[in-house]
Amino acid sequence: MTDTTAAIEVEDIRKSYGDLRAVDGVSFSVAEGEFFGILGPNGAGKTTTLEIIEGLREPDSGHVRLLGENPFPRNPGLLPRIGVQLQASAFFEKLTAREQLETFAALYGVDGERAREMLDLVGLAEKADTREEKLSGGQRQRLSIACALVHDPDILFLDEPTAALDPQARRNLWDVLRAIQERGKTIVYTTHYLDEAEILCDRVAIMDHGRVLALDPPASLIRGLDAPTRVSLERGTLGIDDARVLAGADDAHEDEQSLTITTRTPAPLLSALAERGTLDGLQVRTATLEDVFLSLTGREYRA
Repeated sequence: MTDTTAAIEVEDIRKSYGDLRAVDGVSFSVAEGEFFGILGPNGAGKTTTLEIIEGLREPDSGHVRLLGENPFPRNPGLLPRIGVQLQASAFFEKLTAREQLETFAALYGVDGERAREMLDLVGLAEKADTREEKLSGGQRQRLSIACALVHDPDILFLDEPTAALDPQARRNLWDVLRAIQERGKTIVYTTHYLDEAEILCDRVAIMDHGRVLALDPPASLIRGLDAPTRVSLERGTLGIDDARVLAGADDAHEDEQSLTITTRTPAPLLSALAERGTLDGLQVRTATLEDVFLSLTGREYRA
């Protein structure tokens, strides 16, 4: 890996715990300003990979360059340039959101104005005087990210920041992450939510059993799968035998609620359905990152 614009370079890193190979020959690079996702189910090796890059763990073998330097052993010169939000957030007791941020800012020699800017960025200005333990789960996650950003790092590491959040809180956090990337920051992000990675990430590495199974932009991975499109209708709208002979239909099956037609040429199929007046309530589902995962592993996705 010789890309001079790479913020992170990872080359054949490995980490074992007894007989468990947590990371088994992982290699990739992350460009400056990129939103890079590391995806996979629990136990895939995502967190261990992240901790090796951050300098929290030493790999058994392989090499990591973080902003051109070796992150392990802990490199004091790198610490002001990276921000880390771990799976389990820890805050100072009995402090308000503003006081939490001001305390983190002081540790980095940053003035209080920066702390107030971060409250605005993550949408917590109205909660500035609320103690941390009184915040909702989504608000605590946003405060955790603000603490990781308060010293204006070049790279932000986020380990499953939307885990256990409700759908609305997840989407609010997506807006925060987009705003962070728009500031030119590099984001490295682990998650087991494939749908949000498909929306947020410039590129993704899909991991399982400590290995990278695929690495590319989400759209490229999906296009490479060449999966059929699924068109679903309310059951009874059309007979299954009639559905199977429609132009563009490859096959059809039905369950108690719906009739689903698979096709690799959706345009003629949709035209045929329109001619029959059966478009009301129709749903079209194209391939997703989850389909890519199923194709790579041959088994159900486990979150």
